[in-house]
Amino acid sequence: MLPAPATPTTRPGGAGARWWALAVLMLPVLLVAVDNTVLAFALPAISEALVPTGQQLLWIVDVYPLVLAGLLVPMGSFGDRIGRRRMLLIGGTGFTVISALAAFSPDATTLIAARALMGFFGAMLMPATLSLIRNIFTDATERRTAIAIWAAGFSGGAALGPIVGGFLLEHFAWGSVFLLAVPVMLPLLILGPILIPESKDPAPGPVDPVSVLLALSTMTPLVYAIKTFATSGATPMAITAATVSVLSGIAFVRRQLRRPEPMLDVTLFTRPVFTGAVSANLLSVFSLVGFLYFISQHLQLVSGRSPMEAGLVLLPGLLVTIIAGLAVVRLVRHVSPATIVTGGLLLNAVAFTIAAVTGSWGSDLMLLIAFALLGAGVGGAETISNDLILSAVPAEKAGAASAISETAYETGAVLGTAVLGSLLNAAYRSHVQLPTGLSPAQEAAASETLGGATAVAAGLPEQIAGPMLDSARHAFDSGVVITSGIGAALMVLAAIIARRTLRGAA
Repeated sequence: MLPAPATPTTRPGGAGARWWALAVLMLPVLLVAVDNTVLAFALPAISEALVPTGQQLLWIVDVYPLVLAGLLVPMGSFGDRIGRRRMLLIGGTGFTVISALAAFSPDATTLIAARALMGFFGAMLMPATLSLIRNIFTDATERRTAIAIWAAGFSGGAALGPIVGGFLLEHFAWGSVFLLAVPVMLPLLILGPILIPESKDPAPGPVDPVSVLLALSTMTPLVYAIKTFATSGATPMAITAATVSVLSGIAFVRRQLRRPEPMLDVTLFTRPVFTGAVSANLLSVFSLVGFLYFISQHLQLVSGRSPMEAGLVLLPGLLVTIIAGLAVVRLVRHVSPATIVTGGLLLNAVAFTIAAVTGSWGSDLMLLIAFALLGAGVGGAETISNDLILSAVPAEKAGAASAISETAYETGAVLGTAVLGSLLNAAYRSHVQLPTGLSPAQEAAASETLGGATAVAAGLPEQIAGPMLDSARHAFDSGVVITSGIGAALMVLAAIIARRTLRGAA
C-alpha cells in the first residue's frame, strides 16, 4: 500500500506563510491547466504557419497531456523519494526551458517532440502540488478551502486558456503561447525554495519500472486507436493498438493487486463513491477540453473573429467556471454532493445540446451561453468530485487518491481532444468539397482541417477561394453538430452514473 503523505521536514512559519505558499503552488496548476486549452486556440495560427496534417494537428494537442497522464503516478512516486518540493522545482525548470524552445519550432514534428518533453516535465509538477498542499494545511477547514482553490485553479485555468491565447495571438506570433511559461514559472523557481516546505515519504516503496511501462502502454495505444478509428475505421493497426491497450491495462491492474507496495492502489476503485467521483472528474474535463477544441476554431475560422475577440466571447464562461467552483463549497453544506455533481454534468449536456441543435446557423451569442453553462457545470462537478475523491478513502490512502485524481484530470484532457477532435476532423473530411485545379499539397492541406483550408484559400483567386471556404466552414460545423450530439449523450450517461454511485457520499 502507498504510505500516507509524510510530515514535512520544514514548515511555513504561520497562517500567512501557508497561504503565500499556496499562492506559489497555484502557479504550476494554472499553467498546466491553461496549457491544456490555450493551444486549441492557437491551432488556426499553427495550421497556417507549420501546415500540419490533421493527424499532426491532433498530436500537437494530444501528446502533451498523453505523456503527462502516463507519467503522473510514476513521477509522484519519485517525488516521494527525492522530495516533493525538489521534484516540483526540477519539473518547473525543465518545463520553462522546453516551452521557450517550443515557441520557435520550425515544423510540426519538432513541435510535437517539444510538447512531449513538456508533458514529461509537467508530470513532475502536478503530483507535488496537491501532496504539498495536504502537508502545509494540517487544519481540516483550511485544507478544504485550499483544495477548493486548487480545483478552481484547474477548471478556471482551463477556461482562461482561450482568453490568454486570444490576447497573445492578437499581438504576437503563435509561439507566444509557449513563452507564457517563462514569466509564470519564474516566481515559482525563485520563491518556491523560500515559501514551500519540503516533504518526503519516510518509507517509500521500491520503484517498479514494469508498472511504469504498463501504464504508458495502456494510455498511448488507447489514444492512437481512438484517433485511427475516427480517421480510417477499424484498420488492423487500430485494432492492434486497442488490443495492446486493453491487455496492458489488465496486466497493470493484476500487477498492482499482487505487489505488497503497488505503484497505484487499484483497490480504491472498489469504493463506489470513489469510482463515481473519479469518473465525474474525468468526464468534466473531457467535456471542457472537447468543447473548447471546436468553439475556439469556430469563433475564428467560421465567425471570422480575431483571436482577442474570440477570447472575449468566452470570458463569461471563464468567470462562471471560477465562481461555480468556489460557490459549491458552501452549497454542498445544504445540497448533497451527488446532486451537485449530477447537476453539473447535466449542465454540460445542455451546453453540448445547444451547440448540436443550433449548428451552423447558431449565433456566437448561443455559443457564449452554451460555454457559460458548461463552465458552471464543470466548475461545480470538478470541485466536488475532487473533494469526494480524497474524502472517500482512508487518510493513509490520500497519496494514492491524489495521484488518481490528477491522472483522471489529464486523461480527460487527452480523451476530450482525441475522441471529439478525431470525430470532428473525420466529419470535416467527409463533407468538404474542394475545387478542381488545386495542387496536391494544397488539396491535402485543405482536405485535412479547416485551418488548412483557410491557409490555402489565402493564396487563391476570390472566385475559387470563396466557395471553397464556404464548403469548408459548413463541413466543419456539420462535424460540430455530430460531436456535440455525442458529447451531450456522454454527459447524460455520466450524470446517471454519478447519481447512482455518489448517493452515499456525505
